[in-house]
Amino acid sequence: MNKMKLSLISVLIALSGVMFAGEPFGVNLACGDFGSVFPGEYNKHYTYPTDTDLIYWQQKGLMLVRLPFRWERLQHNPNGPLCQDDLSKVKDFVRAAERRGMKVLFDMHNYCRRIDDGREKIIGTSDLSYESYGQFWRMMAQEFSDFGNIYGYGLMNEPHDLPASVSWHKMAQVAIDSIRSVDTKTPIVVGGYHWSSARRWVQMSDNLKTLNDPSENLIFEAHCYFDFDGSGTYKFTYEQEEGTPKRGVELVRPFVEWLNKNKLRGIIGEYGIPEGDERWEKTLDNFLAYLQKNGVPALYWASGPWWTDAVMTIPTYRGGKEKPQVKIMQKYKETK
Repeated sequence: MNKMKLSLISVLIALSGVMFAGEPFGVNLACGDFGSVFPGEYNKHYTYPTDTDLIYWQQKGLMLVRLPFRWERLQHNPNGPLCQDDLSKVKDFVRAAERRGMKVLFDMHNYCRRIDDGREKIIGTSDLSYESYGQFWRMMAQEFSDFGNIYGYGLMNEPHDLPASVSWHKMAQVAIDSIRSVDTKTPIVVGGYHWSSARRWVQMSDNLKTLNDPSENLIFEAHCYFDFDGSGTYKFTYEQEEGTPKRGVELVRPFVEWLNKNKLRGIIGEYGIPEGDERWEKTLDNFLAYLQKNGVPALYWASGPWWTDAVMTIPTYRGGKEKPQVKIMQKYKETK
């Protein structure tokens, strides 16, 4: 077969398929989102991961890190300047990841809200404008557009329960437009509505396919937990949570099929299982195999320097004692 025919076949595959090979899998390093005091005191109410927190995951070959942060800490007042102390710590972490060949996905962990002076404000209301939200992302993009290892700007963690007058679609579009005014190359990651549910993606987030990115570089983010209510709390037994070997695949399939149908790129920003019942490990293995096959990477929730033994966590503080989830995760380092 001549080179021209091979080239044509490659183009046709690229146009017709939605598989994204070589996309890294990874983990959430959560701690910048901790606490209930905002902005709070660093290393008392919250912290950020450092290079030390990357070593373990680099050794495991999981080269993508999702970095949750709170808007209130990186910008103390809407429309004000960025907080240079926090910005410097985030930049130090991104540089540390870059030295290790790892990528960072930013995650504004605010649920479409922020807390100022002890009062919650919803973006898109008279208390907090869409434009203020967009202005923050424009300034973040200005600060990070020259970094080579930003996997994407994660616009918002788990949008949910917004008043009828507020549109997550509009909010996301304002942020996209603001970012693209200063950065035309870095991917933008858009979470789904209703807690980014993969299971309910078509019902709750189908309209996100109409978002306009002049750079055509959007990634859609869903979350998927396998317990009965999808909360990730795993309060009950495997049987009571309706666990099966294929439960994860069944829950994430609506999102993956939506990506395939619309020829869009996606990621699972959060997933996780409890320790103590090996049946969940089989569910996880099947789930990750399905995602890998379909070109959708995933990030485990969660690790980080302040985690202890919460229900799903995989902290690395125990000096070599490894959680069973990690052995399964290591099988899925990138999409095929």
